[in-house]
Amino acid sequence: MEILKGIAVSPGVVIGRAFLIQDEGYRIVRRTVSEDLTEREVQRFDEALKDSITELHDQIATAEETLGKDAADVFGFHVGMLRDESLTDPIRERIMKENITAEYAVSLAFEELAQRFQTMPTEAFRTKVSDIWDMQRRVVRHLMGEHRTHLHDTDEPVIIVSHDLTPSQAASFNKEQVKAFVTDAGGRTGHTSIVARALGIPAVVGLENATRLVRHGMDIIVDGNRGVVVLDPDEKTRQEYDQYRTRALELTRILREVAKLPAVTTDGVHISLYGNIEFPDEIDQILENGGEGVGLYRTEFLYLTSDTEPTEEDHYNSYVQAVRALKGLPLTIRTLDLGADKYTQAQALEPERNPFLGCRSIRYCLQNLPLFKRQLRAILRASAEGEIRIMFPLICNLPELRQAKMILNDVMEELKREDIPFNEKVPVGMMVETPAAALMARFFAQEADFFSIGTNDLIQYTLVVDRTNERVANLYTAAQPAVLQLIRTTVKAGNHFHTPVSICGEVAGEPEYTMLLIGLGLRSFSMTPSSIPRIKQVIRKVNVEQCVRLARKVGSFDSPHKIISQLRKSTQEVVPEIYGNNSN
Repeated sequence: MEILKGIAVSPGVVIGRAFLIQDEGYRIVRRTVSEDLTEREVQRFDEALKDSITELHDQIATAEETLGKDAADVFGFHVGMLRDESLTDPIRERIMKENITAEYAVSLAFEELAQRFQTMPTEAFRTKVSDIWDMQRRVVRHLMGEHRTHLHDTDEPVIIVSHDLTPSQAASFNKEQVKAFVTDAGGRTGHTSIVARALGIPAVVGLENATRLVRHGMDIIVDGNRGVVVLDPDEKTRQEYDQYRTRALELTRILREVAKLPAVTTDGVHISLYGNIEFPDEIDQILENGGEGVGLYRTEFLYLTSDTEPTEEDHYNSYVQAVRALKGLPLTIRTLDLGADKYTQAQALEPERNPFLGCRSIRYCLQNLPLFKRQLRAILRASAEGEIRIMFPLICNLPELRQAKMILNDVMEELKREDIPFNEKVPVGMMVETPAAALMARFFAQEADFFSIGTNDLIQYTLVVDRTNERVANLYTAAQPAVLQLIRTTVKAGNHFHTPVSICGEVAGEPEYTMLLIGLGLRSFSMTPSSIPRIKQVIRKVNVEQCVRLARKVGSFDSPHKIISQLRKSTQEVVPEIYGNNSN
């Protein structure tokens, strides 16, 4: 028996047989053609492109019917990319100039695109690499005259094991036969993970070496709640997981009821719980799980799902859709957090050497005012429809915040001159996601209407750790004393100047951190919608003084191991039903 730990991306527990899928790939060698045949190669490429887009539209229709619009949006991104002339025109030019086959030109273009996405500073962008390979395979298949292939049918329910799965593969699963999947690669925000959640299939990704350790037909357990995969489990472990699965079903029932209740501690303190979204359609999940609004709307996904740069109307329509779906509940819109992507790099003289520390996020917006103003106009116009808050990302110094607010004021004046209605008192806040912002929080608190602590980037920049790099990913944890001290400093500054402070990173949705965060003074959390009931369950079982004592206790610890052990111990004592008794 062997236990593997990865990233939980879709909940549930399944015991079954492994179905090992080898990577579907094509080895495209460099082949040249005579100059008089290059136009024919371009024509072949255009035909393959057209067939690929037609196939994708069929897949979108099927996905909308069976999986919902969010999953279908995955393939909308593919259509947008394949229609993007900044991608397709260079392929045609390369064929004509270098006298190469369409297959080879396509392989080069998508390989370069994948490399660009891989170096982007935002994880949500880096996880789109599998989508790029999916698009490449699709176009090459059509160039080779091959029909779209599906996963082989099986005679019994199986668990798919693969190095990676493209969104197309995941969407083609027969839910009656494929009970779960695990992959070596992947992340929480990847499109394949989105499809898995839409299908309701338990999934664990980022296992690194599952395909090397799993044999075809091997019995395995997939724990999509905790990111654990057990290979060749013994009888005792099987029984434990059978019991755990029963408890998990009971917990689901409990949390379904908890979702309807207020998030109030036993001593009567209300904790606001919001959801993070990338698409307006996700708001339904927030409401179903008992959320009180949107604490973080990641608007850069408008760029990933469009074949052209979004217009002001594209922005406006998306925001209005979200506002109306919330029916009076607040919507916090984060302005563009674009990094070293195809939009920013297209305007650069050369790709940035270190995009994580380069011209990204608010820095990019301040240097590209038409793009920034276009979004601000749309947000302000939408503010006439409901409660909207504006949040600037990656603010590191006061001049950045002041400049962003000045530009916002300029846009307000433009709208007034045009007699376009908007909320003139729209709250304007900022993300605290760098050590610089946290250490200067007492100054920012005097100029921002609210703070939202973005722990994902705060951890990365504080600890100098890329969590997607498996060689150092073990160092990435919010339980580092330095990270907790920065959170404490930010909350203290916010409280002193009566500036509301929220937390919106992954930590906000992890139950073992809930008591600590309340103890540090946080009263507002924003998280993945599905996490809301679990956090609410913890909140309803504790009092504030209990949380303050825990925060003081772990504040004296000098290692993340001691801190996380104490947090888990304290949380298990309060809500044992969330953890069960299985320690795998």
